[in-house]
Amino acid sequence: MDVRAPMILLAALLGLAAPVDRVTAAPAVMHLATDSEARWVSFELTSGNQIRFRTMLNGRWVDALLDTGVTDSAVTTRFARAAGLKPLVAGRADAIGGSVALSWTGIDRVEVGGLVRTGGRIAIIDADPRVTGSAPVDLFVGSDLLAGHALEIDYDAQRFRLLPSGRLPFRGVTLPLRLAERSGLYVSELDLGRGNLRPVIVDTGDGGMVSLTRSVWRASAPGSVRTTTAIAWGLGGTVENEIAVLPTLRIGGLAAEVELRVEADTGFSARKGAAGRIGGGLLRRHRVLLDPRARRMVLASGARADWPVTRSTSGLMVAQETDRLRVLHVMRGSPAAAAGWRAGTLICAIDGLPTADAPRDWATGTPGRHVRLKLCDGTERTLTLANFY
Repeated sequence: MDVRAPMILLAALLGLAAPVDRVTAAPAVMHLATDSEARWVSFELTSGNQIRFRTMLNGRWVDALLDTGVTDSAVTTRFARAAGLKPLVAGRADAIGGSVALSWTGIDRVEVGGLVRTGGRIAIIDADPRVTGSAPVDLFVGSDLLAGHALEIDYDAQRFRLLPSGRLPFRGVTLPLRLAERSGLYVSELDLGRGNLRPVIVDTGDGGMVSLTRSVWRASAPGSVRTTTAIAWGLGGTVENEIAVLPTLRIGGLAAEVELRVEADTGFSARKGAAGRIGGGLLRRHRVLLDPRARRMVLASGARADWPVTRSTSGLMVAQETDRLRVLHVMRGSPAAAAGWRAGTLICAIDGLPTADAPRDWATGTPGRHVRLKLCDGTERTLTLANFY
């Protein structure tokens, strides 16, 4: 998995394609400040490679995600209750992991960097906090706010800004980018083997690197690629995919080793008529400009461009729960699967250390290493790490 803190091996997926509903609200008015180029917004990356920042909504500070995989910006039911936002129209939206219930309401004012929108509607969703790991958010900023402007993301400096469409603040590899006609999602393309794959959703809220539908993967997969399984969370629930590591995948003129997810042909990408998705796990290796109105995405290699993909050598996907780890998934064909590990098992110590103090690379360590895992029932098991995909 392409994460710098790989002990917790899970990545979040978002994705929300909301239907069009009419809500009684003041008309939406957008205003981009004349000094927007100077209004950088600092952010932190979540454990799932998502852009988390603080902004203002209706005069309240709110923790937000910058998420081009969301067509209509949304707040959580928790924030709506606290802010006195009343649900006006009920509906459902298509999301990664399945359908999700939502309601619509009107808002007074939302700010993102140099952009201010007054009036308009926003969705209210009951978001599973696991989609953002240990850092819950209450606002998902989607393409309805972002797509009319150029969005520059400087992952190395952990900041972003909104610019007038057409600006080109840096040079790099240019790819086509547009808004999909039906879904309103950002879409581009990539190359796998000899084939050009398009459309591919560009989703800053997806923590993975690249996802492809199963039929596209089968038609374009290089030979002798081993796969395993992994799980993640979308706004619509838990998703289990096959994963593989590709030594080279090209996006424009750039090539990189990537972790690839293979999702079902009934999954979110296929339902949106796309071949797959480019997520934050790949985007974070670059300086990024997303400008669908100018029909271009620009990528320049960043400090992380040559980072190798971090692979699990244990096969245990775990989450920290206070002073213990819970096994969430046992990856197919892994040492853990061969040793009979099961989801739900609780681990209280690693090589004699409390889980919070153990080295964070224990699950992705050198093949052949023996890791002692003490379960919370008092038993101890030894797991021998190995390459398995």
